[in-house]
Amino acid sequence: MRYYHNPRCSKSRQALALLHERGIEPELVAYLDTPPDADTLRALLGKLGISARQLLRTGEEAYKAYGLDNPALDEQAIIAAMVEAPILIERPIFENGDKAVIGRPPERVLEIL
Repeated sequence: MRYYHNPRCSKSRQALALLHERGIEPELVAYLDTPPDADTLRALLGKLGISARQLLRTGEEAYKAYGLDNPALDEQAIIAAMVEAPILIERPIFENGDKAVIGRPPERVLEIL
């Protein structure tokens, strides 16, 4: 089990606390410090069952700076932006085997236990 975590995010802390309450200690990935590469992001998107665009945090300044509101951008361009600016990646992401879920609301992490 792997948990893509931003300790400054209250939702990320809440979801991690839910896992800890159940005795689950996933591998923590501080994705802002050690961003996932493009292959890892593609694998996560497959497990999440969503597009790269659906994983974007649209309220971040980097979203506008990278021109990610352009509907013509393909998956590769969006993934490349997330690799360069991991703040764009929605959080938290909990990965368990061949499944993953975005912990918003935090209780969603319990869906794939």
